[in-house]
Amino acid sequence: MTWENDAIGQAVRSSALHRLTTPDEVEGAIGRPPSVIMLKQIDALDEGCRAVLARCPVAAFGYRDADGVGRTTFIGGRPGFTRVHSPRRISFALPEPGAPHGPVSFFFLLPGVGELLRVNGSVAARRGAEITVDVEEAYVHCAQAVLRSRLWQPPGQTATAEATAGVEAAEPAEQAEQAGQSPEFADDGPLSRPGVARFLAASPFLALSTWDASGGSDTSPRGDRQAVARILDARTLVIPDRRGNKRADTLHNLLRDDRLSFAALVPGRSGVLHVRGRGAITDDPALLETMALRGTPPYLALVVDVEDAEVSGSDAVARARPWSPGTHLDRGTVPDLMALAGEHLAANSARSGAGSSAFLLRAVGAVPGMSRLLRLFADLLYRTGMRQEGYEDVRTGADGRRRGGADRRPAEDVRTEAPLREVRIAEVRRETPSTVTLVLEDAGGDPDPAPFDFLPGQFFTLVADIGGRPVRRAYSASSAPGSSRLEVTVKQVEGGRFSTHVHRRLRAGDRLALRGPSGSFHAGPQPADETVLVAAGSGMTPMMSMIRARLADRTGRDRIALLYSSRSAEETVFGEELTRLAKETPGRLSVTHVLTGRDGRLDADGVRRWVTGISPARDARYYVCGPQPLTDTVLGVLTGLGVPDEQVRHERYVSGADTATATTVPREMTVEEDGRAVGTTVVEPGQTLLDAGLAAGLPMPYSCTVGNCGDCMVRLRGGEVAQNEPNCLTPQEKTDGYVLTCVGSPLSKVTLDIAEP
Repeated sequence: MTWENDAIGQAVRSSALHRLTTPDEVEGAIGRPPSVIMLKQIDALDEGCRAVLARCPVAAFGYRDADGVGRTTFIGGRPGFTRVHSPRRISFALPEPGAPHGPVSFFFLLPGVGELLRVNGSVAARRGAEITVDVEEAYVHCAQAVLRSRLWQPPGQTATAEATAGVEAAEPAEQAEQAGQSPEFADDGPLSRPGVARFLAASPFLALSTWDASGGSDTSPRGDRQAVARILDARTLVIPDRRGNKRADTLHNLLRDDRLSFAALVPGRSGVLHVRGRGAITDDPALLETMALRGTPPYLALVVDVEDAEVSGSDAVARARPWSPGTHLDRGTVPDLMALAGEHLAANSARSGAGSSAFLLRAVGAVPGMSRLLRLFADLLYRTGMRQEGYEDVRTGADGRRRGGADRRPAEDVRTEAPLREVRIAEVRRETPSTVTLVLEDAGGDPDPAPFDFLPGQFFTLVADIGGRPVRRAYSASSAPGSSRLEVTVKQVEGGRFSTHVHRRLRAGDRLALRGPSGSFHAGPQPADETVLVAAGSGMTPMMSMIRARLADRTGRDRIALLYSSRSAEETVFGEELTRLAKETPGRLSVTHVLTGRDGRLDADGVRRWVTGISPARDARYYVCGPQPLTDTVLGVLTGLGVPDEQVRHERYVSGADTATATTVPREMTVEEDGRAVGTTVVEPGQTLLDAGLAAGLPMPYSCTVGNCGDCMVRLRGGEVAQNEPNCLTPQEKTDGYVLTCVGSPLSKVTLDIAEP
């Protein structure tokens, strides 16, 4: 529809639509809320609410900053992300650079469940990214918004194609035309920004935040078939207001304060559209008729004058994977929210003096099997009411269960991320002024935990929540394999986010997540009779694992020679232990230290003199780990001495910088395997190729996730990709068109082939 020539579009732009301005007008349109609705609200989190929060992986969150600027976003990423300190106090991490102030509001989503839990309160404290909130009210919200939007039904291939089509359009006018919208998108309004129109055209669900005159906050769900918000022009959109519980908090708030914000979702995508603006309520018949379903228009509509709109990647949504069937909760794992609402109603009825009603409600709830009957009855009411509104093919959670979960993809078609191993810090051991060793053990408390198995020299990826976001860094094991404890040694890097967190904040008892082992830099299951090691600085870490593993075999006859460059004796990691081991195993381990502060940097002549001086055997194995200049120097010497390439292994570390974020607009990514289409998704601004692929359930190969191991290497068949440098790709691999998805972001529409190289 071309709104610029339409009377409705002209009326909206000229403010000629009839607008509701009083509570009586609102209640005249939608009716007054039954008293029972208000009796479902409680003023603290009971056991049922706490059980919901323990299983909830993602929530909508609405807040304003100290300047009164509102924002709605999604938070979380894993079940139990909200910490419950007491029935009236919770805390959570807000990774975005927002500063919530005063009243805030939430709704908590359980994947696969229609009803949701709403919580309102106010900010009690802020400490970095950690936000503490005093709870003032909580209640269960009905499932209609989720059911209307079909939020939990995984998008099929057609839906995915529709959701991603056109995201590459460079011109806003072209985006608008493809979305069936007005060419007015050619102007510079907020809705003309890259990706916004396409996102709205595909979004069936949003979280809408409003505030009342006293500053009280409310965040409620809105859902609809197709697009939940319809674009009128580059600055205006409309949201239908269909049948609800008549509580109408949003509408009453807008009568007093017209500022609003919302965050919209597209099933299958991990991005979020953030919108901020001002809203008005209208009952204009002509406008409502354009949003009618099978001849039934909505009661009212919200016309939003948009001030800001932006699509961005959401770490919370990506990590929660709400559209992966594996994350959908089964019956019995959480309280039935309809039953929970009934408990709240019974408790409040008793307190309000309606003792007989409270007794009856409790008595009914106590009948065996009654909860299931109430659920079936509630689902019947949902279906009946929504069909009366014009919705077809209404399916509830009970329908999916009775049909064997027909709305879920077969388990064999879904690839989920390899589980992380949760570990506990048993000890933090200071090695040098700038280096510590973390001694890790299983966090589960198993009296007979599985050992940490790896090949000496391999590394593990540590994952920590820093500022509300998961930050990953790869560190080589410094201990020998096969023990129930794993040691990783971390050097403080100036400006390093993870290493600073380790050195300043981590203590014994803290928990981390672990992935691995990874890497091809290792001694192998059958080490050589003679091993030559050259290391500098923290490059000594994998060498120490090799040394400890070999010398643990007291009957061994192999020989190890180590050339170790450090800044000073004080900064020599494992210095005392190396001295002790060399004395205890004469003839097996020899150590040569080079202190650059005293001796100067190692050069080619120094390396050559040392290698020729130890007279290594012709079949000796060489391992080199350190800064790139030293690594290049040693490799050049060994080549000059005639050492075959297959006898030499070397490793360097990436800088640990954050992932490249070259893309600022959504980009389509198609994944193939040997030319066979696997799937299509959207890489949101700020996301990596790997993050987007995993969030969409695509079978992306990976291991370390930080650009060190090469397991995520795929061939770029089309498009352009930016990658963090340095990384583990060789110049030849780059020339051959390979990229690392874990540190790559698209500069255009891309096609990747994930077949093993």
